Amino acid sequence: MVDVAVTESDRLTLVLRFADVGVATYASLRVVGRPSSLVTWVVEEPILLAALEELADALPDPQPSETRGDALARALTSGAFATPATELTLAYRLGVLLLDDRAWQLLLECVSAPRAVLFVSPSARLARVPWALLVMPAVRPAVGELLRARTAGFTAAGPMAAEISWPAVDIDTLTEGYRLVELVDVLMAVPPSIVHAPRSRAGWDDRGDRPPLLLLDPRVPGQRPDSELGSVLGRPSRDTPVARHFAELRSRRLVLPQVDDVVELFRRDDADRAWLADLLAEQPSRLLFVGHASAADDRADRAALHLACTAASSGDADAIGEHRPLTASDIIALSLQMPPRVALLACASGGDYRFDEATGLVAALILGGAQLVTATLWALATTAGYRQLGPGTGAEDPMAEVIVAVDQAHTAADAGCAVNRWQRDRMRQWRAGDTSASPLYWAALATFAVDGAR
Repeated sequence: MVDVAVTESDRLTLVLRFADVGVATYASLRVVGRPSSLVTWVVEEPILLAALEELADALPDPQPSETRGDALARALTSGAFATPATELTLAYRLGVLLLDDRAWQLLLECVSAPRAVLFVSPSARLARVPWALLVMPAVRPAVGELLRARTAGFTAAGPMAAEISWPAVDIDTLTEGYRLVELVDVLMAVPPSIVHAPRSRAGWDDRGDRPPLLLLDPRVPGQRPDSELGSVLGRPSRDTPVARHFAELRSRRLVLPQVDDVVELFRRDDADRAWLADLLAEQPSRLLFVGHASAADDRADRAALHLACTAASSGDADAIGEHRPLTASDIIALSLQMPPRVALLACASGGDYRFDEATGLVAALILGGAQLVTATLWALATTAGYRQLGPGTGAEDPMAEVIVAVDQAHTAADAGCAVNRWQRDRMRQWRAGDTSASPLYWAALATFAVDGAR
């Protein structure tokens, strides 16, 4: 399959939807405009829990008794995302447990040029699944084995993760070799409650020639560079890959904020919510944020970005020492007018679907006018964290590669699909043995799109 940029607005569109109902999750896959194409199936609780258990072991989120550093070290060195073989095993098992054979067959039937687009609407418990990397199974566990494991998972104490006897053969013999993102472009659907709510709309056709707004690693008040909310990219320098990228961008076009030197784009201590509102009022073409975000614990609208806001700033979040985070509810209350395209390269910034009321950061941006938002499903290791704990030589910088790739993709006519093209490229490098092409980075990206944006 050859990756090329396309602008056709009539390419085939599919919708994959999940809904948690009691002790089962109901799933459907359909082709828009083809009612007869509908495929439905049920993922029963023990099977769903088995899939979530497989995924949790791979992600850099702390498990009980783990520190953040422990979790990152596990994910980089011993988890499923540590090697191509173990990652393929995870992708195979998720492909078996979450997608019915009939769904895979329908996806195969929809392989086309230009590439079809799949919009995924996950349930709350499937919000962190990296759908793009799921692989099509060639061999599944025996039907009897899955029935036995599912039945055994329903215990007197409640549903438990199914204990499945997976085929004990080489993983390469168990798959067709096709990832979901190789069959179709994979985007995230936006909940209907957000799509149909009164909201601003900023079109790319009207704004595309405007300057981009760059919010790069803002300095969080009271936080040391090496603290939990410290620097993501390290000490600003003209010689870093990210700085060189933005220096080249500045040589071709105006960017916001306007600065005399590229290093002034990084670690700004004035980049608070008022600063952001002022620059958004200049109607930029797009916004790129690289920094810290906090996932919500109880309500989606408590998810927050960490800018250079002091504790004196008003907002819904409790202050963290000298700093007050900017929550999704704050973004809505301040009526911040967003550009048509936004990238949030920050920890778990795309966690809206983790709540039944998906009113998190992505929803707040779309209500503010964004049509396309690229965010992350889990925490990304900082440049320093990867170099300290990762498997490479210390020279690799996958965080920089993500930033540059997303920034470039968001200038394309089909920005979300352009992110997919980069993901396919990195996936193929990873599959070929390049361990610096870690899926902890490329598989974490999810692009949410509305209003026909692709």
